[in-house]
Amino acid sequence: MRAAHVLHLGIKEFRSLWRDPVMLFLIAYVFTFSVYTRATAMPETLNKAPIAIVDEDRSPLSLRIIGAFYPPYFMPPRVIHQAEMDARMDAGLDTFALDIPPDFQRDVLAGRTPTIQLNVDATRMSQAFTGSGYVQHIVDDEVRAFVTRYRAVTEPRVGLALRARFNPELNKSWFAAIMAIISEVTMLSIVLTGAALIREREHGTVEHLLVMPVTPLEIMLGKVWSMGLVVLVAATLSLVFVVGEWLQVPLQGSLALFVAGSAVHLFATTSMGIFLGTIARSMPQFGLLLMLVLLPLQMLSGATTPRESMPEIVQVLMLAAPNTQFVMLAQGILYRGAGFGIVWPQFLALAGIGTVLFTLALARFRRSLATLA
Repeated sequence: MRAAHVLHLGIKEFRSLWRDPVMLFLIAYVFTFSVYTRATAMPETLNKAPIAIVDEDRSPLSLRIIGAFYPPYFMPPRVIHQAEMDARMDAGLDTFALDIPPDFQRDVLAGRTPTIQLNVDATRMSQAFTGSGYVQHIVDDEVRAFVTRYRAVTEPRVGLALRARFNPELNKSWFAAIMAIISEVTMLSIVLTGAALIREREHGTVEHLLVMPVTPLEIMLGKVWSMGLVVLVAATLSLVFVVGEWLQVPLQGSLALFVAGSAVHLFATTSMGIFLGTIARSMPQFGLLLMLVLLPLQMLSGATTPRESMPEIVQVLMLAAPNTQFVMLAQGILYRGAGFGIVWPQFLALAGIGTVLFTLALARFRRSLATLA
């Protein structure tokens, strides 16, 4: 293997990418507007949810409960009659409809356990899931505060001192922005290398390479380092300017350590992209294959949901996926400011996974070139 051959083959990939405006637009989009929208769109916290209240009690306690719903979690509540409740929910005007029954205050002060009906429009999934808990918490707090004014003996309380580490504002965009970059690094590195290989086959330039004094290893290394470098530079710029400057997300750890971890991760994912490119015979087939591979990788890596909430067998199997190790590495560095002494197991795992994937991809690549020859 000659380093000069690998260098020139990589430069050839840069020129080929430069003549592909669609791929250039994809790179620019996923590391700018895609990161921004994923960080700011569809918040998991409740935000201005429409709520209607049927007040059949018309007591000071029911008025207190009505007044407890206010922005930014809820829109100002609309007091309606019971006959309007179903029609308004059918029309999609209200996400929550709270029905306070008659004699509610009297039953509460008498020590009974009255029931309040809460109707939820479950088609608005994100608000319905979190909003029900908010409504329960607000009603409980208002009833407890009201009852303490009429009873001399109150229940003993335990003070909870909350300290939110690493994200003191509990800001969802801080988490989503960095996770978006991590996901895009995995996705784009696989897409670029696989598309580069399929582009060679569709344009007939693979035959040109076969008559040149280059080896399959040199061809593959040229694609790996060039496409990996493109993704690495784009991800670094996105992390500094989009996440750090535009979204104002504080980055805790060493940027250089994160870039080093990204480089090891890209070694694995670009090899995976070449392996998938040797399986697919055209770009449409490659796109379908990506859906089968990327969706499980992204959903089960811990980037969207904690790995601890998954079945144990899934947790064990996903340790062999490169982006699972990359998510743990990136979260440790960028969220908690971890140093190399903490994240070295992820570096080692990524290097091992990358070596295995590179070996498999090289064997498959040689076999595909042999069939063309």
